[in-house]
Amino acid sequence: MKILITLITLSLSVITVCDAQMNPLITSWKLNTTGATGYLGYTSNVKQVLYSTTSVYVKTNDLADYIPVNAGSGMGQVDWWPNNPWFPDSMGYTFRFRLNPTQNTGTPKKPPYGHIGVWVNGVSIYNPLDAKSYNNDATWFQNAFYWEHLLAETFDSCWGHPNQSHEYHTHQSPSCVYDQTDSLNHSPIIGFAFDGFPVYGCYAYTNTNGTGAIKRMKSSYRMRTMADRTTLPNGIVLAPAFYGPSFETVPLGGYQEDFEYVAGLGDLDDHNGRFCITPEYPLGIYAYFVTLDSTLTPVYPYAIGQTFYGKIIQTDGNMGPNSGFVTISEPVTNYIPSTTGVNEIETIMDIVVFPNPASDVINFVLKSNDFTSILKGEIFSQSGELIYSNDVNTNRYYAFSTSSLSSGIYYLKITSNNRSFTTKFMVTK
Repeated sequence: MKILITLITLSLSVITVCDAQMNPLITSWKLNTTGATGYLGYTSNVKQVLYSTTSVYVKTNDLADYIPVNAGSGMGQVDWWPNNPWFPDSMGYTFRFRLNPTQNTGTPKKPPYGHIGVWVNGVSIYNPLDAKSYNNDATWFQNAFYWEHLLAETFDSCWGHPNQSHEYHTHQSPSCVYDQTDSLNHSPIIGFAFDGFPVYGCYAYTNTNGTGAIKRMKSSYRMRTMADRTTLPNGIVLAPAFYGPSFETVPLGGYQEDFEYVAGLGDLDDHNGRFCITPEYPLGIYAYFVTLDSTLTPVYPYAIGQTFYGKIIQTDGNMGPNSGFVTISEPVTNYIPSTTGVNEIETIMDIVVFPNPASDVINFVLKSNDFTSILKGEIFSQSGELIYSNDVNTNRYYAFSTSSLSSGIYYLKITSNNRSFTTKFMVTK
């Protein structure tokens, strides 16, 4: 027996022993536990997370902690949005997420204008569009990344900006929320769509079963090959009155209809996601991934595709005009992360094992806020026979060959200074 892979260090958020049983939709938020204020004196990041047996409620001012306190323009202020006439304001939102999201098998739901999800720091996720179309005829819809970033340069250095309603948001990967350059580790959860499914950064396991090297997820959308804007991606030939502008006027990529989806072209489906095993979901989950190219430039559709994967419950009040002010009408619990501060390596730890059952390889990771400790790892058969023993590190990805083990139940035991953690896994042939 031997460890096959021991070199990939994961970027993992702290999860307590009691919180390990909680849904990542509860525990993944960047929660402001101190009430610290930032831009214009408002509380930044997520203010509060409340949960019931079916839902999670996220309260946020929609202001990131990376926005300078004195961001704006004028004497003594930081010119954070030099070409943008608007500035953010505190939105005071409450959003509702369902703990058990399901696939939408009916009519696909398009992400509308405005917020379609929330990044883990409480900032709004927007779709790829800027709410304008060529000649206002709702045929060629403007790609916000081209019109508002490449052309008008209204984005800040974190790829966010406020709109005329003073709502701060990003249309694509929030570059200041996670390390986009970390290509060695599976990206963390960086947000949730309003259908309840997570949004990850751009790096994931090659294979959907949680195995393989870490790779950058590639979109299955591409620029269309066309001589002019006279047809739509679905093949519809337009009447001359609905032709788009020439490429000399607006280069290819300026409109959503300049892109087409090709199944299997990349790693992701038309929603810009896939069903796969992730560190937070060892049994698998449908997950969206933000898409970047090799230079870490955002790639269409950026975060969530042209339709949601999951069911949208319109009565939740998360999207559309005057949305984001959900009334909580059920008993809820206030989520408070552990802050014991006593021997953290013992009180803040979780073992994630996947896939389970396994046939050839079992993967495991030891989540902790301590990134330096070396612990003892042992694997036992159901009869108590010691099969493997070695030192293991926290927050590292391990793959253990089970190819020579017979079918049955086995136990992975991790021992720290004076405490042990044991989890069960099954081998099937």
